[in-house]
Amino acid sequence: MQNCLAGRRALITQSDGFMGPVLCEVFAEQGATVVASAEALSDPDAAARVVADAGPIDILVANLAFTAPTTPAAEVGAAEWRDAFAALVDPLPRLMAAVAPGMLARRSGKVLVIGSASALRGMKRASTYSAARGAQLAYVQAVGVEWAPQGVQVNAIAQNFVDNPTYFPPEVQANPRFQERLAREVPLGRLVAAREDAQFAAYLCSSAADCFVGQVFPVCGGWVAR
Repeated sequence: MQNCLAGRRALITQSDGFMGPVLCEVFAEQGATVVASAEALSDPDAAARVVADAGPIDILVANLAFTAPTTPAAEVGAAEWRDAFAALVDPLPRLMAAVAPGMLARRSGKVLVIGSASALRGMKRASTYSAARGAQLAYVQAVGVEWAPQGVQVNAIAQNFVDNPTYFPPEVQANPRFQERLAREVPLGRLVAAREDAQFAAYLCSSAADCFVGQVFPVCGGWVAR
């Protein structure tokens, strides 16, 4: 790819966490005008405010992060469940409602949700996080097929074992037990590089990917659902 996002204006949410920094870097390299917002979106009014402040946009990258709880399912409380959904799920319809008037009127636009493959395979002690990430993917699939006839493509990346400071900080990567886990569970034998993931995101937000709607793309170093 070279300048595949030239002339596009892209809003990237939570730009200081998860995949935000590398997404901003790669999208700018591909020619996009990047509007980076570091604001948390749990507040009900935040999504509309962030989109309004960004001005007209061609691309929305919903990069939402939340520290995954490790509570056994039988012990999950209402507060944990509510906090996870407030951070990962509730902002999506608010963001979509905010970008809808401009994108649907122009019959053009891209929305990409940076999600997690935890929704694609059962993981012990991850019921709250997996449920919230799964809700993201179901939402993308539904809105994707609804908006496709109006020229707007909505898709998601469901990732795991991708290098990022939120879920795989240096101290985790240096842990011998984590290295053993990589060798055991990931056919690639390493984390997917952050730039590899961001370059794929840039492709999905380019005109070359207009044929994809309501799709969930696993990016997991060969780790698959079972």
